[in-house]
Amino acid sequence: MLTQFLDRKLVSFSQVESHDWQSAIKKSCEGLTTEGYISSAYADEIIDCVNKYGPYIVIIPGVAMPHSSEGSINVKGTAISLTIFDKDVTFSEDKAARLFFTLAAKNPEEHTENISNLSEMLMTDGLVEDLMTVKNLDDYQMVASKYNI
Repeated sequence: MLTQFLDRKLVSFSQVESHDWQSAIKKSCEGLTTEGYISSAYADEIIDCVNKYGPYIVIIPGVAMPHSSEGSINVKGTAISLTIFDKDVTFSEDKAARLFFTLAAKNPEEHTENISNLSEMLMTDGLVEDLMTVKNLDDYQMVASKYNI
């Protein structure tokens, strides 16, 4: 899965330029937009959902899984991107993330499959910790080779 992000040009590195999570979500959607998987309005959908339901996208400490409702009209294809921020993005007093795995899915089955595959990958011992130390593409490739996921 890690090499798939790379092959699809869906890995990016970003500095936290402002402290608001809304900007981070928009940044995490850029690769999916550039590669044609989503329209730019999808980021606004995710932001609206977080405003409505709270920071449900922070799934474990340090990791966010931005996504909107299944079957969004702003999704053109199914993919997951990874944006690694240089420091934590704070959503609430007890929820922050540095790794943003942004999901886009054309239908409910693909949405569920994305979440399942990503969750399984994130349970790999040491992976999240190693990804938190990644600063550039070379670091990322080393982690991807180490885990061969």
